[in-house]
Amino acid sequence: MTNSLAIQVGRLLQERKLKLVLAESCTGGLFGSRITDVPGSSEYFLGGVVAYAYEAKVDLLNVSWDTLNTKGAVSRETVLEMARGIRNLLKGDIAMSVSGIAGPGGGTPEKPVGTTWIGLVAANGEWAKIFYFSGDREANKISAVEAALELLLDYLHGKQL
Repeated sequence: MTNSLAIQVGRLLQERKLKLVLAESCTGGLFGSRITDVPGSSEYFLGGVVAYAYEAKVDLLNVSWDTLNTKGAVSRETVLEMARGIRNLLKGDIAMSVSGIAGPGGGTPEKPVGTTWIGLVAANGEWAKIFYFSGDREANKISAVEAALELLLDYLHGKQL
């Protein structure tokens, strides 16, 4: 697996003097790992939180119990609250969040295994996008990180999200 997306993202963040922060659930730190695989990433990456359990999402990221209980962890509302929470906590310019069902269990007819929401919150707006991956647990995690990097790259290029 190449890291060209993370390199491109890093170059743009560094050029624009923007700081990235991450809130991860189903990716378990893989997103942050990909970002920090790039030499010099400390120039633009402040840090992140892996908030897997509901309690961690509430306590660390200020996600509301109401959102979790009514919409679930894998929802547009939750990833936006996660991104807002980490942006506020670490004072980043751009915050991204990932929450999904990596598998092999945990899926439902409404939210099958592979369902993943990715959020992005910045000063100029908030976006969330749903993805449906069809691999095994590891493949779904990798796909989620790739999709998040592509979403971030699109944002940095000024594309419509």
